[in-house]
Amino acid sequence: MAQRTDSSNTRLDEAARAGWLYYVAGNTQEEIAAKLGISRQTAQRLVSLSVSEGLIKVRLDHPIGRCLDLASRLKSRFALDFVEVVPSDPTSSSTTIGVAEAAAAEIERWLRRPEPVVMAVGTGRTLKAAIEQLTPMDCPHHKVVSLTGNIAPDGSAAYYNVIFNIADTVKARSFPMPLPVIASSARERALLHDQPMIRQTLALAATANVTFVGMGDIGPEAPLYLDGFISDEELKSLQKAGAVGEICGWAFDADGRLIDGIINDRVASAPIPSRERSQVIAIAMGEKKLPGMRAMLNRRLVNGIITDERSAEGLLRTP
Repeated sequence: MAQRTDSSNTRLDEAARAGWLYYVAGNTQEEIAAKLGISRQTAQRLVSLSVSEGLIKVRLDHPIGRCLDLASRLKSRFALDFVEVVPSDPTSSSTTIGVAEAAAAEIERWLRRPEPVVMAVGTGRTLKAAIEQLTPMDCPHHKVVSLTGNIAPDGSAAYYNVIFNIADTVKARSFPMPLPVIASSARERALLHDQPMIRQTLALAATANVTFVGMGDIGPEAPLYLDGFISDEELKSLQKAGAVGEICGWAFDADGRLIDGIINDRVASAPIPSRERSQVIAIAMGEKKLPGMRAMLNRRLVNGIITDERSAEGLLRTP
């Protein structure tokens, strides 16, 4: 028994030495074999053993290593299916830098698939910035459908609606939602949604394989307010009701529950596609968006997120 223990300890000593030579001293496996007087195969096994036995702790000394760790923790904390965390630029006040490029890359990965994909898209500044980063592609076998109306309050095209931008860039079939972002009344919304063409677009949106949405805050500079979709009175009513964020116009509170009335009975957007049957990815970053981001993740309004380091750290702090 003592002999077996001594043999095991010797083996671990050899593994520790091989692991140190490889991970710390930077030797190749051929160099380790020569220094320890063993075969290259044995050196490889000893290096692997040093990791499996916990003798060596491997740390990725690169900014992306921190991002990978934060992504893993976010995925576990909020039971997410997809997470990407990009490095934060401490000198930048941009609310799109980094996440827009990462979102563009993820959108392109979906569009490169050979099988037909139905992609739903929301609206907003961050998503528009991502679409502007797309590489021109030819994807006639895919369908891109808008979740939101494309008509601003003054009757013009909504500036941050991205359906036409993405369709033009990737040459996919596009399905806009020819509606106001917010109808004048619940009755008007019902009448609009009952039109055959709109019913077909809503049905297509519900079948999306992947969805990309932005998320707006409900603070003093809420995008819905700045862009003229809601009045000052409606903004204050939403704040009083506890609203912390909105996705495609759907305002929700700190628990991720949709706010009753105010604007939600007039939002003409399609419902967010099923998170159980498809991938729904939010693109958001920034301190002022943290309450809304935390609420949407806790409530599983989305099952994926692209964000930056500082936002990820904020989301992982205990509220």
